[in-house]
Amino acid sequence: MPSLTASSKPDARAKLLDAAVQLIRAQGYAGTTVDDLCRAAGVTKGAFFHHFASKDALAVAAAHYWSETTSALFASAPYRDHADPLDRVLAYIDFRAALIEGPPAEFTCLAGTMVQEAFAANDDIRAACEASIFGHAATLEADIEAARKAYKIKGDWTAKSLALHTQAVLQGAFILAKAQGGPEIARDMAAHLKRYVQLLFFRGQSK
Repeated sequence: MPSLTASSKPDARAKLLDAAVQLIRAQGYAGTTVDDLCRAAGVTKGAFFHHFASKDALAVAAAHYWSETTSALFASAPYRDHADPLDRVLAYIDFRAALIEGPPAEFTCLAGTMVQEAFAANDDIRAACEASIFGHAATLEADIEAARKAYKIKGDWTAKSLALHTQAVLQGAFILAKAQGGPEIARDMAAHLKRYVQLLFFRGQSK
């Protein structure tokens, strides 16, 4: 995953957000302390509490920051250049697969990591992670619906449900990668996701 630094000379707040993205993906939310964040960001505790009332407050801000910065990455991604909407959806999956490299902390999702730990402990964090994951899924809906119409696909599923399914597969793939300690299994799951979408459109009900 490319660097998410907000600017070439980030301020203390941006440094802390970058540190949160990196550390929480590497060692989990519970395993990341305020001291860890300050040390990684190169800022004092005073600077931390100037910008954030608590670690939980930073986590909520980090989820929103993750959404904003990754949205910019996907908005300019090459899969958007395809004229055919199904080609865009399939190329999106290829793009996600291409990002899966290195140790899991470098390609897994901040929101997916945090929500697994904090969904029952802090509703603000849960809601911020929900907005991030569901919001990203929503960016796929228009292309999926356009592909359904273009290929005259009918069935008991919706563009929204398939968009969410892509995220369910990818988030699950990240968990498997963490369990095995490497990217190969996650790339394999992305390949299965692509085959599934191809089957829906080329071998599904088409009348």
